[in-house]
Amino acid sequence: MKKTLLSALFCLPLAALAQQGVLTPELLWKMGRLGEMQVSPDGKQVAFTVTRYNLADNKGNADIFVMPATGGAVKQLTNTPGSEGNLNWRPDGKKLTFISAEGGSDQLYEMNPDGSGLQKLSAFPEEGIANLKYAPTGKFIFYTQEVKTGKEVKDWYPDLPKADARIIDDLNYRHWNAWDDYKVNHVFFQPIGDDGKLTGYGKDIMAGEKFDAPLQPFGGAEQIAFSPDGYLLAYTSRKLTGKAEAESTNSDIYLYDVRSGKTRNLSEGLGGYDTEPSFSPDGSKVAWLSMATPGFESDRNGIVVLDLKSGKREDITKGSEQAAGNIRWSQDGKTIYFVSVLAGTEQIFSIPGKGGKIKQLTKGPQNYNSFELAGKDAAIVNKTTISSPAELVRVDLKNGRETALTHLNQQELAGVKMGKVEDRRVTTTDNKQMQVYVIYPPDFDPGKKYPTLLYCQGGPQSPITQSWSYRWNFQLMAANGYIVVAPNRRGLPGFGTEWNNSISTDWGGQPIKDYLSAIDAVSQEPFVDKDRRGCVGASYGGYSVYFLAGHHQGRFKTFIAHAGLYNLESWYPTTEEMFFANHDLGGAPWQEPQPRTYQEFNPQLFARNWDTPILVIHGGKDFRVPESQGMEAFGTAQLRGIPSRFLYFPNEGHWIQKPQNAVLWNRVFFDWLGRTLQPGAAPTTGK
Repeated sequence: MKKTLLSALFCLPLAALAQQGVLTPELLWKMGRLGEMQVSPDGKQVAFTVTRYNLADNKGNADIFVMPATGGAVKQLTNTPGSEGNLNWRPDGKKLTFISAEGGSDQLYEMNPDGSGLQKLSAFPEEGIANLKYAPTGKFIFYTQEVKTGKEVKDWYPDLPKADARIIDDLNYRHWNAWDDYKVNHVFFQPIGDDGKLTGYGKDIMAGEKFDAPLQPFGGAEQIAFSPDGYLLAYTSRKLTGKAEAESTNSDIYLYDVRSGKTRNLSEGLGGYDTEPSFSPDGSKVAWLSMATPGFESDRNGIVVLDLKSGKREDITKGSEQAAGNIRWSQDGKTIYFVSVLAGTEQIFSIPGKGGKIKQLTKGPQNYNSFELAGKDAAIVNKTTISSPAELVRVDLKNGRETALTHLNQQELAGVKMGKVEDRRVTTTDNKQMQVYVIYPPDFDPGKKYPTLLYCQGGPQSPITQSWSYRWNFQLMAANGYIVVAPNRRGLPGFGTEWNNSISTDWGGQPIKDYLSAIDAVSQEPFVDKDRRGCVGASYGGYSVYFLAGHHQGRFKTFIAHAGLYNLESWYPTTEEMFFANHDLGGAPWQEPQPRTYQEFNPQLFARNWDTPILVIHGGKDFRVPESQGMEAFGTAQLRGIPSRFLYFPNEGHWIQKPQNAVLWNRVFFDWLGRTLQPGAAPTTGK
């Protein structure tokens, strides 16, 4: 790459580069982001939300749109200062409902499908509601609401109202980026009046329980379901507290009977995660996603089907290598459709509801991330690729053919060049074939030499697929003149159970060798500048960066680690999901004998070998990988005299989510690469 291109990156405002047909962080935040999607009961219309951000205001706003499910004109239904969400079609198809906080708290509203006739339906308390869904009969709704189940400091010491502290006596007091010590989310049931309005308050079907439903912090309405007649509610909950909750993935599917008020556990005896219940159209069966292994959060998701009358319960995908997600029953109840990761993509599959052969329905280099059925043989699908953000498409489930529906960012991406995405296979050190995505700069010239980045994926079991990221965006890296090497190394789903599971307790073993196999193979190409290679990654990818910094044998000229695990011994007692730490590291560091992970694969033990510039990034509200991990790594680099910089976000968690923080993240990211990978660069820690 010519030096002038890198120089231009730092001399011109990044927003100006979009005018030159180059993807920029600012342009990413101008794009409309597809959100929720709901197909009308008759399958003829699809309603969806789109969020657009105002970078200057540092916030986003979601509005509602509707269009024909077969394609056609898109109509915007809302245009308010606040966001609309929790979108639903009323079961009769005559109204669209949504939740908005425009009046000061989250309330339920409805409108006609053309946007007219807007009216407020609820008067909930200030804490508001979430995850609202209608029963198929239209007579009931469920929603979730936060309830207080424990004491906070002011309850213990009411004469100290300004005391700013927490008193903690047990584990699982915080989770990912939120404190979890005296409030939980419960499911509420409520009838609807003949006028569609809600009167009074709903019934807490978990009253007195100290458990969350849905699972926090990522679970939503997909973890709760009404039976067709509305008199049964299935919901997901992990009914454990404290240390037991921290050490177990054992969530269950509970069935609440509206008539009797009784609850029973449908998945009792199944040890791992059981989530996302779905009733068959006739209400005779319940299907859900189920992981078999207790404590393994990334186990294969099978599909369990329970016959409510006979009590027979069966994993209808048993023996399959495919992990299921987003399950949907066909209209006749004979088939279950689902999404599954396959070789760096996400495709739609089907299986008979009574069990049988799994059939792959779609192919191609894309992610079908989620879908809703639209009639007998069609689905409306959220689709992404590495080179395109999420759009809605219609997929014919008989032949897999796709029809584009939305073009949300046609204007923003007009004239913007994307780099070539290549799907390679690389032979690993144990003679396996590993899939590797290679993304090239726009207008790539094979006669030139380019700086090259090895991208290390997190998870550690999150696949590299045809996804579109608004931070770790491969096309954005390529637009800045870098070749990106993104290997689906050991531990990543989509290549069979053995490949997925083999990373556990082997963090610094074969997966690290896979990374080196990938960068070494691509580096044989004459257009890769071996003197300008970098290594970047987040979470387990950040761990990989720290580990490789002590083992790379001169391959890399720079490192960037975001939210990485640096010292496994200090990380273990400070993280929150102990089941993850126990399963993936092999147990606690004080066990006898000590798991080999702490002796062989702890990056901190190899910091004596660090000799390469490193940028460390961390969030202060990252409870999964606490901020001290980044501080330890940066302090090590500084004390050893290694050129280094620490980018710290005190109010961000494991991910950087605020618009201006995300743009800053990218600016510092590319500035660091520019400083350390330019020909003859002498890295500094100055501004």
